Amino acid sequence: MMENSPAKEKKEIRRQMLIKRDSLNVEERRRAAVLLTERILGHQWYYRSAVLLAFASYGSEIDTGEIIREALKQGKKVYLPRVMSAEPEQEEFYMDFFRIFNMDELRPGYRGIPEPSPESEKYVYHREEAPDTLMLMPGVAFDRYRNRIGYGKGFYDNYLQDKEGLQLRTIGVGFQCQLAEQLPCDERDIRPYQVICV
Repeated sequence: MMENSPAKEKKEIRRQMLIKRDSLNVEERRRAAVLLTERILGHQWYYRSAVLLAFASYGSEIDTGEIIREALKQGKKVYLPRVMSAEPEQEEFYMDFFRIFNMDELRPGYRGIPEPSPESEKYVYHREEAPDTLMLMPGVAFDRYRNRIGYGKGFYDNYLQDKEGLQLRTIGVGFQCQLAEQLPCDERDIRPYQVICV
């Protein structure tokens, strides 16, 4: 089957952006993590939220560890994503969020990404509680129109599809080098409500 051109374009952007992100040095990463932590902890959505849906940084992703630790210290309920298999022995995967009380609970899961235990409390979406929730979204690339390119599996797009209230409380986070002028998108792509690249 021929790859359609938006998918091809996204693949190429993903490749280029990952090269840029991988080439950042330790000091650039450290500085960006400090800036991101300040921006998120000072954000009114964070301040007002009782629940944080975050992600544990993996590979060359921007470091979210301090944000997660601070949220736990402040008594917020923190949930991190875990990729689950729809059927044993099948290649169909979906994502759910499970509560953590400590970063030490995380174990390498899907593709080696640090994940919470599936035995923990699962996040359940309730529309009326969405204003008290903040979701941080990883990504490979973002643009000035809040479009996002992820890793190509559609986990966040699928997860947010039927959660309109939560869509209004999402922030895509990354490094400044991940910001593009304009990205290709299609109707299934869900844009973060804000983008913070530092």
